[in-house]
Amino acid sequence: MRDYNYENRIELLMKPEVVSLLTTIHEYKGQQTLFMETRKDTLTQLMNVAKIQSTDASNRIEGIYTNEKRLKQIVMDKTMPKNRSEREIAGYRDVLTTVHESYEYLPLKPSIILQLHRDLYKFTGSSIGGSFKAGDNIIGEINEKGEETVRFQPVPAWETPESIEAICNAYDRAMSGAQVDPLMAIPMFILDFLCIHPFTDGNGRMSRILTLLLLYRNDYTVGKYISIEKLINDSKETYYEVLKESSVGWHEGENDYLPFLTYMLGIVVAAYRELSNRVAVSSSNESAKPDRVERIIENNLGNITKAEIMKLCPDISQTTVQRTLKELMESNKIVKIGGGRYTSYVWNRENE
Repeated sequence: MRDYNYENRIELLMKPEVVSLLTTIHEYKGQQTLFMETRKDTLTQLMNVAKIQSTDASNRIEGIYTNEKRLKQIVMDKTMPKNRSEREIAGYRDVLTTVHESYEYLPLKPSIILQLHRDLYKFTGSSIGGSFKAGDNIIGEINEKGEETVRFQPVPAWETPESIEAICNAYDRAMSGAQVDPLMAIPMFILDFLCIHPFTDGNGRMSRILTLLLLYRNDYTVGKYISIEKLINDSKETYYEVLKESSVGWHEGENDYLPFLTYMLGIVVAAYRELSNRVAVSSSNESAKPDRVERIIENNLGNITKAEIMKLCPDISQTTVQRTLKELMESNKIVKIGGGRYTSYVWNRENE
């Protein structure tokens, strides 16, 4: 089994671009407390949107999806899943909720990782949930001829429990030292987790759940309000490229964490930047209220009614909401669905 020592490797990764990203994140984190205290209504709205987007994006990366209406109903726990994909989506919803609400009580241990993986599959009836892989697996990719080739060979099944124990211990050792920034250790742990590939299925989704868990436990809670999973999905080609680049020489302990580290720090910066922008919009004066209505519809998955919009923006009058909806329809930014009391609106994504 290879050796894991994050402290020694971190010193070699402190490149100028990494330091710049860390500085930016620390500055945004300083604004976080102010957001929490002054924009509670806005953050509640953002959290509801992010939960839907995160559940959708993390599953979609793995080819698991349903339509927007069903997705929203499942995430809001207003319907029962109908098929395998929806059952896996419901499992991710519940694990995400557990991390959001109980991260302080979820230390990084193999038993916790197994518990979260078990809950990921609790609606599927599958026996793989909560157990490390029983057989060796591979990480494959499709070549130009449409053939699947081996991109990376993870650790064998017999070595998996010991390897997961080792990276958890390595992370804990790094965190016990005052000199290690958790933003450096978290991506290193996640890369090693993915290279170990400890489960028969669900490794990618678990890696994103663990990313959120470790960020939250270090007081970087931006992922509650801006979907980190969506940002990864939106750049998944780059995500897979840096994973491949950072896994070369991994078994020999000679891999370069820098590509994956830089990418993940960039994702966190993008999340904080988006949070800052959205809070700024919601905090602006009366003339920007139509912008808030527009952003709510744009960021909502599926249809939304006028009543739902007004509930999210109690400070905006019904007249302003109605006028804004009329202007957005005239500019073809939104589409009206239904009529009468069943009227709802959806963002016209064909214009994007």
